[in-house]
Amino acid sequence: MKIIHTVAALRAELAAHPSAPAFVPTMGNLHEGHLALIAQARQLVAGSGSPVVASIFVNRLQFGPNEDFDTYPRTLERDAQLLDAAGCDILFAPSEAELYPQPQGYKVVPPTELADILEGAFRPGFFTGVCTVVHKLFNLVQPRIGVFGKKDYQQLMIIRNMVAQMGLPIEIQGGETLRADDGLALSSRNGYLSESERAEAVQMITTLRAVKTQVNGARAAGGLNQASLADIEKQTMAALDARGWKTDYVMVRRQRDLLPATDAELAQGEPLVSLSASRLGKTRLIDNLEL
Repeated sequence: MKIIHTVAALRAELAAHPSAPAFVPTMGNLHEGHLALIAQARQLVAGSGSPVVASIFVNRLQFGPNEDFDTYPRTLERDAQLLDAAGCDILFAPSEAELYPQPQGYKVVPPTELADILEGAFRPGFFTGVCTVVHKLFNLVQPRIGVFGKKDYQQLMIIRNMVAQMGLPIEIQGGETLRADDGLALSSRNGYLSESERAEAVQMITTLRAVKTQVNGARAAGGLNQASLADIEKQTMAALDARGWKTDYVMVRRQRDLLPATDAELAQGEPLVSLSASRLGKTRLIDNLEL
C-alpha cells in the first residue's frame, strides 16, 4: 500500500491506474467496521484494475465548538497497518494545511429539510462540514464508487443525494453496520466509554430492537399511525433517560428520505428506519435499525 500526503502525489499515483478507484473516506482511529468497507470496496472493483483508496483526515469543519476535534484519536501508523492488511492500495492522509491551504470559504450546504433534522438539529453545521470535505475529496480522488457505512444513516442519505444533485459520476454504496458480539455498533468513539459505560451502551441497540418489535406489532394489529409512533418514540426516550442516558432523539422515519411517514403510508407498509442519538457519560452514541 502506498501512503500519500499531498494532492500532487495523489494525482500522479492515480494517473498511473487504468480506471477510477473505489474510495472509502474516514477520519482514522479505524475499527473492523472501516475494514469491512475496504473489503466491500475491494469486491466492487475486483477484476477491473481499479485501486481501492482510503483517506484519513480529521475534518475540522464538521466539529462543533464544544466537540472533540482536538482530542479525537490520531492513530495513523496503526491505521495504515490495518488498511494495508485489509487490501487497501492507496492511503491518502493529508495534513490540514494540504487539504485546506486557504480557509475553506466555499462550502457545500445541503438542503435544510434533510440536513437540519436528527443529527443536524443537535449539531448545527455538521452536514455542511461533511458535504464540503467529501465533495472536495471526491474532486481529488475522482472515484467511480464511494463506500459509506450505514451506521451513519443520515450521512449516507445526504451524500447520496449530493452526488445525484451535483451530477457526480460516482456510485454510492452503503456498508452494513458491524456490531460487537453484544450488538453495540462499532464506532471510533466507543473507546471513550468507561468499562461500566461500555456494558450499559448495549442498551442503545436493545432499545432500537424493542422499537422494531413494537412497530411491527402495531402494524400487524392495524394500529400503526403517527400517533402510535409518537407514543413509542416518547416512551423509548423516557426509558433510556431513566437509565441515566441523555437522549437527543429516538425517531422512526421513512427509509427513503428520513421524513415522517403519513398514516396512509404506514398503513401501506412504508419501509421505516428507527434512529437514535444519546449521550452516555461524555460519549455521544448513534445507531439505527431498518424496520
